[in-house]
Amino acid sequence: MSECRKLTGKVAIVFGGSRGIGAAAARRLAREGADVGLTYVSAPDKAADTVRAIEDEGRTGFAIKADSADPTAIRNAVTQAVAQLGRLDIVVVNAGILRLGDLQAVSLQELDLMLNVNVRGVFLAIQAAAAHLPEGGRVITIGSNTAVRSGYPGSSVYAMTKAAVAVMVKGIAVDLAPRGITVNNIQPGPTLTDMTAGHIDSIVPSIPLKRVGDPDEIAGLVAYLASGESGYMTGSSLTIDGGMAL
Repeated sequence: MSECRKLTGKVAIVFGGSRGIGAAAARRLAREGADVGLTYVSAPDKAADTVRAIEDEGRTGFAIKADSADPTAIRNAVTQAVAQLGRLDIVVVNAGILRLGDLQAVSLQELDLMLNVNVRGVFLAIQAAAAHLPEGGRVITIGSNTAVRSGYPGSSVYAMTKAAVAVMVKGIAVDLAPRGITVNNIQPGPTLTDMTAGHIDSIVPSIPLKRVGDPDEIAGLVAYLASGESGYMTGSSLTIDGGMAL
């Protein structure tokens, strides 16, 4: 357990927290002293593993099945988190999907799904959670370096949704600033998750540091943005991608 728990007494919800970057963020927030609720869609076993990791840190953790394409499920997840943990201080919106396809190959269904999860779902999660956040609350979104570097064929829709998140964060940061709530966006490059598992060898040559990121590295930035140390930063998008966007 961490000897320096900067988030002791805080409560967090991580949308999309069952695996990958979301799970790493949930574990790190718990290590820093926060109780953590997390949402999942299709990986209950991995969600349970993450909850156990939270509990191993001596914190309270629980998982909520909630599809971020479903507005009602998003609102209910926030309601459950507040009901079970008593308050809400930190919101991490990590839920997102990737569907690749060139201009002619993208179906209307795929377009709508990515917009619904990656843009509408992010907005609705922040909207629902903000009603419960106190002075000094924290909102953290997980975007992508594709918002500033769209270098992959077939990534136009995904990049568009992540660029939308970066702009959204700026506007919401202004809306919530009078309440002392900060809103920031993390833009990872290729990171070792289920999404990149089959493509690492083809990705690494384009990264100046010649490796993909580790989810725990992204989680470290989440922990900083969730802490009191980041209180003067809001509306920012922080790219962490091994130099790809340079």
